[in-house]
Amino acid sequence: MSVGVAEDVDDDLWSAIGDPTRRRMLDLLLASGPGTATSLSDQLPVTRQAVAKHLNVLDQAGLVHGTTAGRERRYQVDEAQLARAVAQLASVGASWEARLHRIKRIAEAIQRDREA
Repeated sequence: MSVGVAEDVDDDLWSAIGDPTRRRMLDLLLASGPGTATSLSDQLPVTRQAVAKHLNVLDQAGLVHGTTAGRERRYQVDEAQLARAVAQLASVGASWEARLHRIKRIAEAIQRDREA
């Protein structure tokens, strides 16, 4: 494994973001502000219990933080942690772009050698 970008990637963070339901929950919280498991389950095709489990994963990854509001917890996105995820994604994308560019140069060199 090469040194650099791969070591900077937080696997737990990306595991949390990797689930489509959790990404949708983040979208909803970003668009509408803080929400509860109940309010989110009303907008998703999953049960309140499933939403609560997904929120727990997002909370453990630091992507959301919950505060007690009556009998429920209100969750909101941790924008600093989300910005960290975006930065990691940009870094990984740049790394892959550089790799693909090197592969292209190698392929072009091989093609030139075959034509010569």
